[in-house]
Amino acid sequence: MEASEGGRLDPVDPESVSPQSLSAFQDYLAVRHRTIRLPDRTLRRRIGGRTVLVTGAAGCIGRALLSELHSYAPARTVGVGLEERPLLPDATEYHRLDIREGSRLTALMRRVRPDLVFHLAAQRDPGLAEREAALTITTNVLGTANVIEACAAAGTGQLVYASTGKALRPYTSDVYAQSKRTGEWLVADAAERGALPGAAVRFTHVVDNAIVLSRFRTWCRRGQPLRLHGRDTSFYVQSARESAQLLLTAALAPLDAQFRLYAIHDLGWPVRLLDLALGTVAEQGRAVPVQVVGYEPGYEEQPYPGLYDPRYSGDLSPLINSLEAPNADPAPGGDVDCAEGRPRLTPELRAGFERLAHTCTRSGAEGEIRDVFDTLGWGLLNHAIAGAAPDSVRRITRLTRPHRTRMTPEHLRIDDLFRKHEVSLPTAEEALR
Repeated sequence: MEASEGGRLDPVDPESVSPQSLSAFQDYLAVRHRTIRLPDRTLRRRIGGRTVLVTGAAGCIGRALLSELHSYAPARTVGVGLEERPLLPDATEYHRLDIREGSRLTALMRRVRPDLVFHLAAQRDPGLAEREAALTITTNVLGTANVIEACAAAGTGQLVYASTGKALRPYTSDVYAQSKRTGEWLVADAAERGALPGAAVRFTHVVDNAIVLSRFRTWCRRGQPLRLHGRDTSFYVQSARESAQLLLTAALAPLDAQFRLYAIHDLGWPVRLLDLALGTVAEQGRAVPVQVVGYEPGYEEQPYPGLYDPRYSGDLSPLINSLEAPNADPAPGGDVDCAEGRPRLTPELRAGFERLAHTCTRSGAEGEIRDVFDTLGWGLLNHAIAGAAPDSVRRITRLTRPHRTRMTPEHLRIDDLFRKHEVSLPTAEEALR
């Protein structure tokens, strides 16, 4: 059973879905029960008797994290979110607050005085991010800056930031991915300049709160076609509990002035989007068409060819890119990889953040905000390449050379920036002098 492309759409009979697609769909759902190993004794020493605050506490991963936290005996757990009366684990103190309200957030942090903050609050829908860029940027970028400032003002001992696997792209015009990538840089800069010990984790597709599965089920119940990006689209998946455990692993980062990035090492085989769609048809027992419609804004069809270095592929999490891989090693517990270090922001980049905040506050015009944000994104890529190991830059340009005639304009511009930096690198002989 395959997906249709254009023309007349014939419904897919639930009884005709192949055993292979049914098995893949069940394997996908079973990921909800997957976990990773944790160094429990070390976590009890780090969390026991401490005050822990979680932003985005009412979300799927926030609730999973709060449930996991209680195993390690914190003295106090505090949740922050937008929901009125969320169902949270017992003994969780809850405050309704928008992280975009910096003064209120700082006042709360000063009252609570958390030892450890997990920052999960975000606008997480890539499609909505393209339609509501200002909402996404003010929440995911300026909101993260507010959390950092509030933590610093309250004397918080550590911040763990929830990012996305999409942030492994060196640059992207997709608003959601770039907003989370930018958040990583803010946390990294705060850590590297000694303002606040900070780490980040990258999540991929979380089965428990999957946007695409929810859409497929809704469309199926309504008798609407299930729309796919592509026939061969596939993606990695993880569970909400794995995500919470990944956050806890990152909380074991040394409390020093070095940024660390964590991702699950083994995410299993990627899931085919077509199998997910056909499995949903069989699950719902309703005949609907399955149609390939192409990639929507907010989703990337092909990755930049220099995203991964074959030297590390298979030995590291697929959520760690070729610039980060040389500095990656196993984290405590053994199921997570950790990439260390990132250069501090330049005065020009800090001015770019201030310009973005000013533009969001002053005009709120989507086009102007996007322009300022895009300029900042290219500046961050330039800064990342400048701070990378020369060997990594050279390897990336060698890897991408055969692909240049087939690159998108965006990927060509990324590649040109790598090549611009390569020209200024010292030769091997010069480096030895």
